[in-house]
Parts: sequence; C-alpha cells; structure tokens
Amino acid sequence: MSDNIFSIVGSALNAQDLRMGAISSNLANASSVAAPGEQPYRAHELVFQAQPVAGGEYDGGGVNTSGDAGLGVQVVADVQSNAPPNMKYDPGNPYANKSGYVTSSNVSSVEEMVNMIDSSHSYAASIAMLQQTSRIDQQMINSFQVA
Repeated sequence: MSDNIFSIVGSALNAQDLRMGAISSNLANASSVAAPGEQPYRAHELVFQAQPVAGGEYDGGGVNTSGDAGLGVQVVADVQSNAPPNMKYDPGNPYANKSGYVTSSNVSSVEEMVNMIDSSHSYAASIAMLQQTSRIDQQMINSFQVA
C-alpha cells in the first residue's frame, strides 16, 4: 500500500518541480522586450492531468478495477499564455516601434510569485505526506517486533 503512496506523491513532487522550472523561466523573462516585428516571450503554463500509477489494473477509461492503486499527477502540456503582450510607451528605446511603443513579455511577476508560493506549498504538503507515511510504516514494523 505504501508503495502506491510513494508513487503517487513522487508524481506530484515531479509535477511541482516541473512547474517551478516554468515559473523560474517566466520570472527570468518577465522584463524581456522584443524588437519591432518579433514576438516577445510568452509565459509558459503547465497542464496537469491525473494518471494511474503502477500497481493496479485499469479499464479503457482509466477507472481502477483492482482497487490497489491510485492516480498520480502527470504534466501533459506546456502551453504558452494567450494573454496579450505588454506595450509600454518609450520612444527613446531602440526596440520601440514606429509609434514609440516597446513590446514586452506578457508575464505577470505578481501572478508568477503567487504560483511559486502555491507550488512551494504543494511540494511541502507532499513531503509531509511522505514523512507521515514513513512514520506509519515504521510504527507498523515496530509493532511486530518481539520484545
């Protein structure tokens, strides 16, 4: 049973690690600008999906028919945000277009910081679950030891 928990939590930790990578990339490019006629950096957003983990039998619809495994987390896509790029009036900038506007990334630093906090909390909750599972396993082992 605990093997399934480790698989499920491991998939969640991996997904949050990939999410943190996307957030880091977004924050690193938050103030990037594009030359006139070029596309600016667009924020990346990961799409998660529940996925069966090893240890169970599933029907064609992903329903667990054996009752001995659960669903983990899988990153199924890395999509670019469809939010419009930011436009800032700065006619002296060498990247300004004919109207004097500079096109920059559509990354919202505030939104990315909120995403980072959320991802960090999810990661910490998963670690806490692993620690609790280990404690329960150890208690079970100790209960079977002969004094």
